[in-house]
Amino acid sequence: MTVSVALLLLGALTAVLAPRLLARADWPEREPVVALWVWQCVVAAVLLCCALSMTLSAAAAWQAVRGRLFAPAPSGVVEAYALGAAGPWAAATALLLAGGGVWTAAMLTREIVRTRAARRASRAELRVRSPLLPGEEPGTDRLVVLEGERPDAWWLPGTAPRLVITTAALRRLKGRQLDAVLAHEQGHAQARHDWLLHASSALANGFPQVPVFAAFRDEMHRLVELAADDVASRRFGRLTTALALVELNEDRGVFGPCPTPHALVPQRVNRLLTPPRRLTPARRLRLTAAAALVPVVPVLVAFVPGLHALR
Repeated sequence: MTVSVALLLLGALTAVLAPRLLARADWPEREPVVALWVWQCVVAAVLLCCALSMTLSAAAAWQAVRGRLFAPAPSGVVEAYALGAAGPWAAATALLLAGGGVWTAAMLTREIVRTRAARRASRAELRVRSPLLPGEEPGTDRLVVLEGERPDAWWLPGTAPRLVITTAALRRLKGRQLDAVLAHEQGHAQARHDWLLHASSALANGFPQVPVFAAFRDEMHRLVELAADDVASRRFGRLTTALALVELNEDRGVFGPCPTPHALVPQRVNRLLTPPRRLTPARRLRLTAAAALVPVVPVLVAFVPGLHALR
């Protein structure tokens, strides 16, 4: 049971320290794509610690689980884990972690159901506001223009993804600003940012008392926008992308003194106008490789006693 406790402590330590270290660092804003990868690896490591600890606790509590889990292993490997010396709290730990796993699956399922329902409603509204013309085939146009007094543009994902833009946005956006908006939304679609947003929301809503999941959700919403801004700015320039953001959000009060749900927009504009210096390719590679090793640590901790017994 020592390994199971060590995994729980490792998961708790990762959940507490990693968000603090990332919040203090200045490179996530400079490299949002790398930061997205690091956050995913951190959360994966926390979940993996819980899953491995649950498995070993169950093996310590019930002989049937132990027999199946260690069936192909020599007797020395089983003895190395000292599963027989576990107290009565092993079963409670296994059941508690299993309940957390079931709840996580339920939250992810609920998020999928809600997302699909919201997409169906959006597509139904789109069919009403933008009906097909005679002879027009459904799903052939990836760009849909809607009549609207508020400038807006958004990507509608799905089997037939579409970019929706209002006539007010077309009137406001000048020159290549429209191209920058399209590139921004296409950046979201190509990187499948909607998957990250839904997964992080499911974890944060399912475990509101766990700070790492709330931070994961907040950072995903921020970093995906920065990453999409970079996609647009690389193709059409930072000034053009920043002006497009201003034109789309000027009437929403986001640049005023009062905070709004779109308070990230001024920060994005400032970032585009005063771009931070990017990391060198070598440092980006080191960060990516280091993040990929984070989920490997729980696996090594879980296998160390067995590997040591085989020596």
